[in-house]
Formats: sequence, C-alpha cells, structure tokens
Amino acid sequence: MRFFLKAFIVILVLAGGIYLYLRPAPADPAAGKKDNAPVPVLAARSETGDLAIVVDLVGRGEAYESVSLKARVDGQVQAVPFREGQHVKAGEILLRLDPADFNARLRQAEANQARDQAQLQKAHADVTRYQALQQQGFVSVEKLADLNAVLAAAEATVQADRAATELARLQLSYATVRAPIDGVVGARLVFPGTAVKTNDTVLAVVNRIQPLLVSFALPERHLGPLRAALAKGPIAATVSTPDGAGQALTAAVSFVDNAVDPGTGTLLMKARLDNRDERFSAGQYLRVELVLDTLKDAVTVPTEAIQQGSKGTVVYTVTPDMGIDIRPVRIVAERSGRVALTGLLAGTMVVTDGHLRLTPKSRVKINMPEAAPPLPAAGQAR
Repeated sequence: MRFFLKAFIVILVLAGGIYLYLRPAPADPAAGKKDNAPVPVLAARSETGDLAIVVDLVGRGEAYESVSLKARVDGQVQAVPFREGQHVKAGEILLRLDPADFNARLRQAEANQARDQAQLQKAHADVTRYQALQQQGFVSVEKLADLNAVLAAAEATVQADRAATELARLQLSYATVRAPIDGVVGARLVFPGTAVKTNDTVLAVVNRIQPLLVSFALPERHLGPLRAALAKGPIAATVSTPDGAGQALTAAVSFVDNAVDPGTGTLLMKARLDNRDERFSAGQYLRVELVLDTLKDAVTVPTEAIQQGSKGTVVYTVTPDMGIDIRPVRIVAERSGRVALTGLLAGTMVVTDGHLRLTPKSRVKINMPEAAPPLPAAGQAR
C-alpha cells in the first residue's frame, strides 16, 4: 500500500512539471503596448505649383567655326610667330614659309612679261607701218595678214605672261599663312625648318568659341513633347558643367536634325551659347537641361515620398486619425527634388521617411515635417 502511494505521488509531480513546462507564457503587457505604439515617420504636405518639364542630357562643346590650316604650296617653314592658345583676329599672321623660291618665280614671270610686252609693241608698230604701205600698193594683202597674226599671237602671249605673273604673286602670298577667322589658335604643329606639302600638312588649328555650339542627343521618346514645344516657339537649354559648379548659362536651340539615328535612337540637336567669358571650351563635356514645357498648378510631393509597390507607384498618406493609406499615383514630371503626380489632392500629408516599418494597419507619429523646397522657374538650373 505504501508502495502505491509513493508511485502515485511521483506520477502527480511529473504531471505537474510537464504542465508547467508546456503551459504558454503569460502575455507581457509592456510588449503588447510596444506593438501598438505609433511608428515615427517624417512627412510633408503635397503642394500646388508650377513645375518645369526638363530632360537632363549630356552635351559636348563644339567650336562655332573650326579651321585646320594647311599649306597651299610646297615649302619649308621659316617662322611660327604665334603663341599656343593665342587669341587671333582674321588676317593675323600665324606662319611664314621660306619665300626665296616664290620670289624667284615671280621675278622670272615679270621678266617674261616685260620681254613679250616689248615684242607686242614691235608687232603693233609693224602692222601700223605695213598698213600704210599696203594702201600705197607697196605691200601685198597676204603680208599684212601675216603681220596681224603675229600681233594677235603677241597679245595672247602677253596675256599669258600676266596670268603667270599673277600666279607667281599668288603663290608668294601663300608663303604667309594668316588666320581666316577670329578665334583661338591651338598647339604648334610645325616648327622652323619643317618641310610641308600642299594640302597635306596641318600647320595650325583655329577654333571660334564665341559663340560656342553645344551638341547633344535627345532620346526619341521625347520627340512628341519636343515637337509640341517647337510649335509654340523657340526653346532654350540650360548649360552647366557636369559637377554643377558655377552659374548655369542659357543657350538657344539652333539646330534640330531631320532624322533619328537608327543606331542610337536619338535625335541630334545643337544649342548656341554666347560664351562671352569663354567659360566653356570646344570638346568639353557639359550638362544640358532641355526645357520642353511647364506644368501649371501641378500637385507635387518630395521625391522621397514616391514608393514602388505591388500596384505600381504609390505614396503613403497620413489619415486624420494618424493612420496610413497607401495611394496609387502616376508620375507626370520630376525636377529639383519635387515630383508632379496625379491621383493626389493638394494639402495631403505624405510620408517621406520610415516606409519600411509601415503596414496598412500602422499608426504613425510625425516627428518633424519636412519643409518643401521652392519650385524652380522654367529654365532655371537646379
């Protein structure tokens, strides 16, 4: 009997231990309170304002005029008086070839012209004298005809001599190479003693960078807005350095290509920039912002408010009772940290930070609402 009593007590103790081990832990009031606590977020109100529709592109500076000077005669470089990077005016001397050979040719042509001019004068005198004798019957008509032929040949020879003299004088002038345009001359490509050939050796390169052309390629998906903008009048582009340093300059679009490049799917465009201070150079990569249109009274929110969800682009709006409403929207344009969209009313509070902790049933606490940045005017650089 005593054995059965001990066994019963052991079984009872084991059953109690198993119950205590498997029993669920009591709910922690603090933990439940923590789960229901509002999620801290940052938020801002949507606003109404004008927003420029701008396409950000990469452009490149291009000389308004560029001339590669080549020798028009064979010769040897005698002097290179220009400095590298010098500003030159049209007609300014850049290089001289040895003129000795051309001077000799000119003197030879002038001597030939003087000789043939004397023969022409003699032929004139002979025809005049023989015309008088023929009228008196002392000279035949055939003799006078021969003398007239000699006179005509002498006149033709003198004309050829004049052309040869002019050609020799022209070749002598080619020995002095002058700047054809106003601009900036590049590096020295030849030096005294260098032998050059006609239309073969580049002597210098002169670029005109006032004004400066900025070329850029516009993706073909923007052709519709571009045509609409061109229909309203001239359009402008804002040009700055890639790092955005310094003040941006406005350039007028001066060229739109007549076909899209099938290899790149882009349309070549150029804008004319005054570049009076020569801030930009030919060949320099530049940042181009092409203003195609301006949205009037658009509803805008900070860029941080835009999220991608299972239904596409959404924003998390804060309800009056500090709850969350996930609102689908459609982006119309974006610029300077602001996004214009549809599907949202102005004045709606939207979450700008803290999205990862939010669910449709979350409650929020707004710590410090963000101040909306001012909207830029059309054509104003960011």
